[in-house]
Amino acid sequence: MRILVTGRDGQVARSLAERGAAGQHEIITLGRPELDLAGNPETITAAIEAATPDAIVSAAAYTAVDRAEAEPDLAFAVNERGAGAVAAAAAHLDVPLVHLSTDYVFDGAKTAPYAEDDATGPTGVYGSSKLAGEKAVLEAHPNSAILRTAWVYSPFGANFVKTMLRLATDREEVGVVSDQIGNPTSALDIADAVLRVLANLAAGCDPGHRGIFHLVGQGDASWADFAEAVFTTSASAGGPHASVRRIATADYPTPARRPANSRLDTCRIVERHGVSLPQWRTSLQGVVRRIVNIA
Repeated sequence: MRILVTGRDGQVARSLAERGAAGQHEIITLGRPELDLAGNPETITAAIEAATPDAIVSAAAYTAVDRAEAEPDLAFAVNERGAGAVAAAAAHLDVPLVHLSTDYVFDGAKTAPYAEDDATGPTGVYGSSKLAGEKAVLEAHPNSAILRTAWVYSPFGANFVKTMLRLATDREEVGVVSDQIGNPTSALDIADAVLRVLANLAAGCDPGHRGIFHLVGQGDASWADFAEAVFTTSASAGGPHASVRRIATADYPTPARRPANSRLDTCRIVERHGVSLPQWRTSLQGVVRRIVNIA
């Protein structure tokens, strides 16, 4: 399958380039300047159509959660209008689309994991723009699946795991928030799941393959739990490690409010697509060891 992925440097885009090649797929990553999601929709369509894909993964997004509070127009241009333009191009080409979204579409107040049908209620610009993007995608292209994920990490780009390992190179202790919980999720696992979902959509037989799905690693953790697991694994591989000082969200103020509960219920994607990601601690082992060995 010839798969176009929007974005070149993102964690999922790079993971798809790696996993797709291993699965005998042809992966084409397309980003700026050829593809500018904040640009003219006609230009977006032309760039995508020129690649003649069999399927599209809409992975590129405006993801600067805090900066979005000061740049709402740009966040919505990319995450809503850009995403909608990509979906419209997929519809015009009559190819399946997977669009990546986020737990930030919820307010984080629920005490249990969020299901797909729970009421949304983003508390900041980033989450609001991603929710608007979901709606734009579903309106533009019926043969699409939206995958909401959370707490993504990988050997690529900037992410929590790499930040913790960097801080541990010159600190004995790192303060990490302990009153936010979620599901750490490997971008490599996401890539494997995306390829499976695309194959199901390409078959085109089951309407249950379309719509909104939650996709995260099994098991939950606080950021502090996550950090401790990173350091334990790194230490066992001879890499940098530190002790964790547990702090409250109030001790680490940010322009955008973070959800206290980012956990997502994944029953729907298991039932309809046969996709279940590994336990997050299992996936973390391989990613941390890979980062440490590269360093």
